[in-house]
Amino acid sequence: MATKSPSKGGGKGLAAEVQPSSDLAAIVGDKPIPRSEVTKRVWDYIKEKGLQDKENRRMINADDKLRVIFGGKNQVSMFEMTALVNKHLKA
Repeated sequence: MATKSPSKGGGKGLAAEVQPSSDLAAIVGDKPIPRSEVTKRVWDYIKEKGLQDKENRRMINADDKLRVIFGGKNQVSMFEMTALVNKHLKA
């Protein structure tokens, strides 16, 4: 009897597609994508723009696009960033 693997797009957790807000869409695109892909694209953006703090690698420095996602803050920890990004996603 075959069972469906939850990691194969079962529609739950990180595999569930979410809709980015218009502000977050400026970074990750405006199409529904899995939560895991949102995280990957945000990190790709941070690395591409060199926004990870040079001295304390756990901190992310905001540019204009990220500052909107970060609620106006200039710098957040990578843990706080996850919570702030989640506020810009709809299931």
